[in-house]
Amino acid sequence: MRRTNIYLEDRQTEALDRLAAGEGVSRAEVIRRLLDRALAGNDDRLAEDLAAIDCSFGVLAEFDVPDREAGAREEHLARIWQVGSAGVDA
Repeated sequence: MRRTNIYLEDRQTEALDRLAAGEGVSRAEVIRRLLDRALAGNDDRLAEDLAAIDCSFGVLAEFDVPDREAGAREEHLARIWQVGSAGVDA
């Protein structure tokens, strides 16, 4: 292995640290894994995410979704909030 120094933005460093902690590895290991995936030209997670999206298509077809008229979305969300809130107080 060769040592390489790079400059990262604070947000990038924080994100790397979260990933590393979640996977139980070092920041450097996360960078190596990300580079390996990028250089190989395939991203298994992307394929998995796209498969999940494909599988979810049409799942909510049976639900009554309001028209996209002005105010309809807010009314719909208000109804959902009232129904959800009623269960909490009961």
